[in-house]
Amino acid sequence: MNSFSVLIVDDEKEFLETLVKRLKKRKLDAKGAENGENALKMLKHNTVDVVVLDVRMPGMDGIETLREIKNDFPLTEVVMLTGHASMEVAVEGMEIGAFDYLMKPVDIDELVYKLQDAYKKKLIQEEKIKNLERLKGN
Repeated sequence: MNSFSVLIVDDEKEFLETLVKRLKKRKLDAKGAENGENALKMLKHNTVDVVVLDVRMPGMDGIETLREIKNDFPLTEVVMLTGHASMEVAVEGMEIGAFDYLMKPVDIDELVYKLQDAYKKKLIQEEKIKNLERLKGN
């Protein structure tokens, strides 16, 4: 699979840096943001295929950030990540448009597979849009 871009959003700096490093070793274009506000700024200036978003962060939390991402960048897939088991938050995130939901500590291989699945979904959506635009053009 081609390399794709991933933005990790987590307020735990050490976890964030480690995860970005581990994803880069797997040939992914990974960047990090320490909060929702910074993530949204980065998304405005850089195309990102998949966002891994911590649910609980000070300031703008994961659900609020997810809403903004889906509103401004609807084709960007989002995988929610939390250290706190909360089915209500998981369901809310899925209703807003999250691709999936993983628990911390996350197995790196499981995360990479989830990211690949999310990226495939994004590619399929982009292809559908291109096909619709082609049909409208004829």
